[in-house]
Amino acid sequence: MSLPAIRPLTLMLVAGEPSGDQLGGQLMAALKAECGDSVEVIGMGGPAMIAQGLNSFFPLKDTAVMGLREVVPKIPVILRRVNDICMIAIARRPDAVVLIDSPDFNHRIAAKLKRLAPDIPVIDYVAPQVWASRQYRARKMARNFDLLLALLPFEPPFFEKYGLHTVFVGHPVIERGKRMTGGPGLRARLGIAPDAPLLCVLPGSRTSEIRFILPVFKQAVAEIVKRVPGLITILPTVPHVATRVREATADWPAPLHIIEDEADRYAAFKAANAALAASGTVTVELALARTPMVVAYKVGGLTYRLARIFFRFRFFALVNLLLDRMAIPELLQHNATPAALADAVVPLLTDKQAAAAQIADLDEVAKALGEGSETPSLRAAHAILDFVTARRG
Repeated sequence: MSLPAIRPLTLMLVAGEPSGDQLGGQLMAALKAECGDSVEVIGMGGPAMIAQGLNSFFPLKDTAVMGLREVVPKIPVILRRVNDICMIAIARRPDAVVLIDSPDFNHRIAAKLKRLAPDIPVIDYVAPQVWASRQYRARKMARNFDLLLALLPFEPPFFEKYGLHTVFVGHPVIERGKRMTGGPGLRARLGIAPDAPLLCVLPGSRTSEIRFILPVFKQAVAEIVKRVPGLITILPTVPHVATRVREATADWPAPLHIIEDEADRYAAFKAANAALAASGTVTVELALARTPMVVAYKVGGLTYRLARIFFRFRFFALVNLLLDRMAIPELLQHNATPAALADAVVPLLTDKQAAAAQIADLDEVAKALGEGSETPSLRAAHAILDFVTARRG
């Protein structure tokens, strides 16, 4: 792809939480592969984007919160960061601002930028799931964004009917599939026997998830270990919640390995016989690793009651949404009891046919997400560059 010779492009990328940081890091790598030094990237992100050379304006912990109880104390700093990023964008005049995931944070930036500097193009990378709830938000998005990069194949028709130009690029988690290696090596390094039943526990990366989900997972493990002799558990986490995780797991009911290294995280997916996971992007990662899973989610009572008013789909796990059937067990809120979670997990650890049936479904999910074709991040980079260079004329 040839770029205008007048000056390098400048893109502002903004990620407000770890999942967005992962996508941002992959997008930056794709931009580098396509353009080298002819694109300057500025913005806000975490370890993945910093590893690609970003000098982040602000730390990710300022905005990586979820749930009313967690968000309310952070509102002043979140609003301050919205304003700060808008002021930086207005001062630097990037060719486009790419807002990655975190709609509660990033959509405020988009709205303010459109009000204060409507000539700065704003791109949304990752469509919020407004097709599942609060569909009216799509109309507001069409006013505040110039381009939407969609991860799922059914999203462009939905958003286009509201007047928002949308390009399907595929799910960037696909390119992490090649990193799902090293399972046997990780077992050996941690002293876990090759035939030991290993459960990967994934309570989420937000402080609210550690608060609401990890205690239930802990109780579920206490039930599972009674029925699966020799059970070992492994819990991948991220630095900004690692201290809380270690405190919360001090009296864990089964042998536990807590890991923070990203490569070890992916190796853990391959090493595990099954996973107990909070709903989110990690379920797609597990699908790519072909790791059988049980998915759950819990939030504060008020948050849940509000969400129930608007949610319109039969499933909340992305794997089940893509297949339009209950391929993996999903337990939400009051249904996510320790006993129910244990009942769903134990067959995946003890019944080879049950595990194999789910793995076959995960193969189908991987294909639907674009496994085997051009990487989604490269398609996203192409879409952004095409859009920006067309606007430059």
